[in-house]
Amino acid sequence: MADAKDTPAPVNGDSPRGFAFALTAYLLWGFLPFFMKAVAHIPAFEVVAHRIVWSVPLAGLVLLWLGRTSDVKAALRSPRMVKMATITAVLITINWGIYVWAIGAGRALETALGYYINPLFSIFLGAVLLKERLSRAQIVAIVLAAVAVVVLAIDAGGLPWVSLSLALSWGLYAFFRKTLPIGPNQGFFLEVLLLSVPALGYIGYLEASGQGHFFDTGIADGLWLLACGIVTAVPLMIYANGAKLLRLSTIGIMQYIAPTMIFVIAVFVFDEPFNTAKLIAFIFIWAALAVYSGSMIMESRAARRLVAHPAE
Repeated sequence: MADAKDTPAPVNGDSPRGFAFALTAYLLWGFLPFFMKAVAHIPAFEVVAHRIVWSVPLAGLVLLWLGRTSDVKAALRSPRMVKMATITAVLITINWGIYVWAIGAGRALETALGYYINPLFSIFLGAVLLKERLSRAQIVAIVLAAVAVVVLAIDAGGLPWVSLSLALSWGLYAFFRKTLPIGPNQGFFLEVLLLSVPALGYIGYLEASGQGHFFDTGIADGLWLLACGIVTAVPLMIYANGAKLLRLSTIGIMQYIAPTMIFVIAVFVFDEPFNTAKLIAFIFIWAALAVYSGSMIMESRAARRLVAHPAE
């Protein structure tokens, strides 16, 4: 697995290793609904607690292998760093909880929509919180996404809260995560380490009261919950190490792999209802993403030409 000490991707190209890492992570996330369906009989909060607890040893072993444990020790000695990591940890827990519940409740389509909306919501957050200026293409993309949400709200008689909550929690997580001055692997370990205290307490309460699924309901449930750490930590750390070796425009296009896979699985495997209103909404979303991605690619090409020929 790559580390921050590795040579970064060249300005005008992508690292093949970075592409392989990112593609692997997105494919793993795309297949994740199958795992979540397998544990759908277990309460979502219990699944999330096990995702946290079993991620700690895996992430810790990776840091030991990379020799970056000193970064975590320094972060734990900084009250400011701990406070910032606590905020991101809470946000990622909310995101995980909604996602796990939604898949088990037969609302995988809404999770796909949420992750489609996410990049556009992040642009919106930048405009609101950082006063970043939006391009015309970005404004068009956000408006198209908003129309999709309105169509779904009218069809369902209320806001698509699963999609919006996923986009909001992940968008805020990404926003605050950027302010955490620590590497991706170290940051993930710090987050799950902080979360492990309440997670262990919750698991202990469930097992002591006979409500837990790790010891009391058979070896199958115990193994599924044990695997929560693998399906959580492995894709995240693979992605984190791949993203820094790729151009932003490449990551921008690749991020649609997982929600597209979730969409296909929800419709054709889980057989979730997909009526005309949902089709119209997704067409608006796909149009928004096409506008956004096309604009991002053109900006990236223009920037590379400027670097290659600064005098022109």
